[in-house]
Amino acid sequence: MLAKKYRFHSRGGVKYVYQKGKTIRRGKASLVFCDNTKGFTRVAVVVSKKVMKTAVGRNRIRRRVYEVIRKNLELLPKKRDYIFVIYSKEIGIMPSSELEKLLGELVQDTKSML
Repeated sequence: MLAKKYRFHSRGGVKYVYQKGKTIRRGKASLVFCDNTKGFTRVAVVVSKKVMKTAVGRNRIRRRVYEVIRKNLELLPKKRDYIFVIYSKEIGIMPSSELEKLLGELVQDTKSML
């Protein structure tokens, strides 16, 4: 699991990123991001009930995404907030290499936008 320091702690931070941030969309996920003044990267993962009805399923998807982020945290640009929004339940069963590639493409696209 990703260390608590690198996760959002309040709805206010998430709301700010949604309002001020930029969005990159892919077929199964999107990424909302903006710069922060904290000095380190913060990450949130959002999985809607429309994707998976059970909390167990949503949490499984969330844990898989957090694990990929934890392994590749040093590749994320510093001083940014990221919210990964998941649109497909296929992410819960796709191979971790594919998931890593999908999230990597999203992060790669952010480098050209800011």
